[in-house]
Amino acid sequence: MLTVTSVNVNGLRAAAKKGFVEWLAGTSADVLCLQEVRAEPQQLPEHVRTPEGWHVTHAPAAAKGRAGVSLYTRREPDRVQVGFGSSEFDTGGRYVEADLPGVTIASLYLPSGEVGTERQEEKVRFMGEFLAHLKELRERAAAEGREVLVCGDWNIAHRQADLKNWRGNTKNSGFLPEEREWLGRVLDPADGGYVDVVRALHPDVEGPYSWWSYRGRAFDNDSGWRIDYHVATPGLASRAVKGYVERAATHAERWSDHAPVTVVYER
Repeated sequence: MLTVTSVNVNGLRAAAKKGFVEWLAGTSADVLCLQEVRAEPQQLPEHVRTPEGWHVTHAPAAAKGRAGVSLYTRREPDRVQVGFGSSEFDTGGRYVEADLPGVTIASLYLPSGEVGTERQEEKVRFMGEFLAHLKELRERAAAEGREVLVCGDWNIAHRQADLKNWRGNTKNSGFLPEEREWLGRVLDPADGGYVDVVRALHPDVEGPYSWWSYRGRAFDNDSGWRIDYHVATPGLASRAVKGYVERAATHAERWSDHAPVTVVYER
């Protein structure tokens, strides 16, 4: 089996003080994809930066205290690549990929955006470049007999079932028609050619949500969003046997506003 977990840690230094270290010690994951690390490697305690038993690649953003992605793998990768060949985004701490036997696994932190601002324009530019990369990555991997898995915070809820209050968010970044259409292209067999693994495993449920605002009682009421995805090539997606959100038992036990999303794949 290959167990992969993805989680936006909302600041790794803060998460490490609130329970991430204990969670890491207990996880059975073979690969861990982190987003929104928001730290330079040297700012992290050694037991977080390079914990025993893990091979770690950190890809911090050039802008201090923002974004940042990391990959933790039990096995040393055959190849690691930071960024996807974008002159605008490769120093933004938004993408890192690694080759393991038979599969390329990536950690993605797609820009969150904000309607009517430059942040939304940045998100649109990122989506355009990234879809081209996804297609190229899929084709290159297929030529090498490999599968692809891109995990991370995609900052888009694809369907109404992917957020509790969809009616109130149709004009907000994260659920805009053009964003949902773009993610639909990623998941179109005739276009991007990828599969939303957790949705394929849970086709007829609301959620399972992976992010809840810290405001109000969103977590207690399970008023969340499903924006953290495992997006895989069809061959790997077909081998997914279990996918679940590691939701904390109580609000007080959370160490991020996101929860880990874990999928178990047959090798």
